[in-house]
Amino acid sequence: MESEHQPKLSPIRAFQVLHGNSMDPEDTYTSLSEYHDYEPRLEFDDSELIQASGLAPLPPELLDISDDLLNRSACDGTIEENFEEELAKAPEVYAEIANSSLDDDNFYELAGTGLVEVVGDDEIGRRIIVVSACRLPPSKDLHPDKLLRYLMFTLDKYVEQDYSVVYFHYGLTSKNKPPLSWLWKAYKAFDRKYKKNLKALYLVHPTNFIRIVWQMLRPAISVKFGRKMMYVNYLHELQQHLDLDKLCIPKSVLEYDKLLLSKNPRAAEVARQQAEKLETSPDESDAKAVEKESLSPPPTQQFGVSLQFIKENNTNMIDSIPPVVRQCIEFLSQPDALETEGIFRRSANISVIKELQRACNRGEPISFRNDPHNAAVLLKTFLRDLEEPLLTFDLHDEILKFQSWSNREKPRQVKILILERLPLDNYKLLKYIFQFLWKVQDRSCLNKMTSGNLAVVFGPNLSWPSNGSMSLQAIAPINAFTDFLLENQKSIFII
Repeated sequence: MESEHQPKLSPIRAFQVLHGNSMDPEDTYTSLSEYHDYEPRLEFDDSELIQASGLAPLPPELLDISDDLLNRSACDGTIEENFEEELAKAPEVYAEIANSSLDDDNFYELAGTGLVEVVGDDEIGRRIIVVSACRLPPSKDLHPDKLLRYLMFTLDKYVEQDYSVVYFHYGLTSKNKPPLSWLWKAYKAFDRKYKKNLKALYLVHPTNFIRIVWQMLRPAISVKFGRKMMYVNYLHELQQHLDLDKLCIPKSVLEYDKLLLSKNPRAAEVARQQAEKLETSPDESDAKAVEKESLSPPPTQQFGVSLQFIKENNTNMIDSIPPVVRQCIEFLSQPDALETEGIFRRSANISVIKELQRACNRGEPISFRNDPHNAAVLLKTFLRDLEEPLLTFDLHDEILKFQSWSNREKPRQVKILILERLPLDNYKLLKYIFQFLWKVQDRSCLNKMTSGNLAVVFGPNLSWPSNGSMSLQAIAPINAFTDFLLENQKSIFII
């Protein structure tokens, strides 16, 4: 009879046990579960790390590696033998990368791999950026500095507002791993501009390499940044924070998660119970979940429904403007709110936003608690939760062509889309919102929200494809189109 499953120590804990070191409780790192099965051969090879740092190898019984996964090269010689020397050199050379012109690089091939994807917003409006290690090209085909420039080029579009990063670690092999010193170079290259608005960094399926390297680099990494990092050992743990359906998780990562659960009965049982709970007791505060449960949402509902539904059930609605939109914009039009620094860029308390949504959907009065960020996030949430984007599915492909139009063509083409092809109710609401946003950008000297910054915030909430998944390449033309609308709103919204 097989022995009862016994949880294994993490590699860091095992290393300290072997060497007689104790771990201070404050030094333990954030993790969403207590135990995890590790697969070191699927990443920067731990044997190289141990050789470079002088650490003793971990006993195999603490690693419990399955034979079917041990088919990767153990060492390919790409990691520097003198790791400390490479780390010392990194700060001297990162500035050249950080200050280089990113627009000159041709990133079409990298963008096509799906290595980095922007998958929309979380529940409180923060952009979610997904990085999948399994989609990294082979190291021989990709210089690590170009990879760093590509990551900076991508993040530059979003760092001016709150955002989260999800990193799927599975699939980092000896064939596609960058050098170890690259990690330090990347940390130094991503200066305060990138770190300030990063609200969460989820490290999914971490292995012993990540934990050991974290201990090595921890003295050089700021405490504030460290608190934003979180280990996520299983996908069902990530579900507690983000909607997995939005993340476009690679198939190989899904299969690996199933493999890990098959090796840990306790974690598998937790995952099963969580899945059953989601199926039987969806979050009543989530407008979309309510909509799925019933084909006839309450007549007072405004989130997760169509503009037509709101119009039909609000006979007192003025000029096709949903009540919640009018309430948000009237509150935000006050001078103190207009001049709030980072308005529409900062997130709000998720419980407060959920409470406001519930009250709104029940037809109850709502209070923004004298906080402009609550009204700003609620407005973005309304646009994002519409059944169909305000700029409609039909116009999405046309909007993606915006940057290919000449400067002479743009005014005429945009007017055709907005004045002739956009439904009248959508047009009236879009005009109302953009006339307000003009007031916001007019105070940009105080609130720091230029037309470009507003376009980055609102663009993806105004247009997305019918399949709901927006590619990284689509972000730039949508934002440029939104910026053009805002800059030229007086000549475009003429009706």
